[in-house]
Amino acid sequence: MTLAAAAQSATWTFVDGDWYDGNVAILGPRSHAMWLGTSVFDGARWFEGVAPDLDRHAARVNASAIALGLKPSMSAEKIVGLTWDGLKKFDGKTAVYIRPMYWAEHGGYMGVPADPASTRFCLCLYESPMISPAGFSVTVSPFRRPTIETMPTNAKAGCLYPNNGRAILEAKMRGFDNALVLDMLGNVAETGTSNIFLVKGGHVLTPAPNGTFLSGITRSRTMTLLDEYGFKTIEKALSVREFLEADEIFSTGNHSKVVPVTRIEDRNLQPGPVAKKARELYWEWAHSTSAG
Repeated sequence: MTLAAAAQSATWTFVDGDWYDGNVAILGPRSHAMWLGTSVFDGARWFEGVAPDLDRHAARVNASAIALGLKPSMSAEKIVGLTWDGLKKFDGKTAVYIRPMYWAEHGGYMGVPADPASTRFCLCLYESPMISPAGFSVTVSPFRRPTIETMPTNAKAGCLYPNNGRAILEAKMRGFDNALVLDMLGNVAETGTSNIFLVKGGHVLTPAPNGTFLSGITRSRTMTLLDEYGFKTIEKALSVREFLEADEIFSTGNHSKVVPVTRIEDRNLQPGPVAKKARELYWEWAHSTSAG
């Protein structure tokens, strides 16, 4: 299969029944996903011999496809099995990003809606180190999260991510690593890359899902682990002020799992005990699960 631009790291992709090395060319200028953005994906992780919640990520990509009007063609179990087969192609020294994807090849009425019958699938695995657990900085973004009435926020859809991207780029222009993105009501929704938590007076709080952001798999897992340890997470609408006055802030997401926020606007924070415990609990749980 023809290669597109060179891959940025070791990459293997399963498409049309075979594995291919490198950044394979699978879209053309007439592909619906290429020009109208009808693609969904999910992101799981392999690190240190484990792939936590891989089955849930595989199931979610199928749910995302249906939400976007696509027709999933692979069972979650098949995606999981293919993933473990593909992981054997790596040397095991670097964390691997696991990205199953669906996209539309053709359009329907006047070319605008996707033709579900043209849905295609690929599974892309590539080396991608996790960010430092030392933490990152955030600033409040001028950009907002869309609502379910305006965008497919109930799917992990590629078309949502340019908004996240511009929020991060704007934050970086002002000297921050990431952006704290609000919903249309002005409450905190998430960062540009992850779900967000705060700790105040020993209480753990996180924005309540309201249709503007995905309630992440790592978010859910972390809440369960904290609850079992004795920290009940409160889901509620949270203001910027509550984050500015928090004792601790930390994020959860597939890319790097549990990472503290060490600066919000002009206020520096130290990684706190709850964030450290959440990360510790996640790692302990991940390594207690069976590898493939």
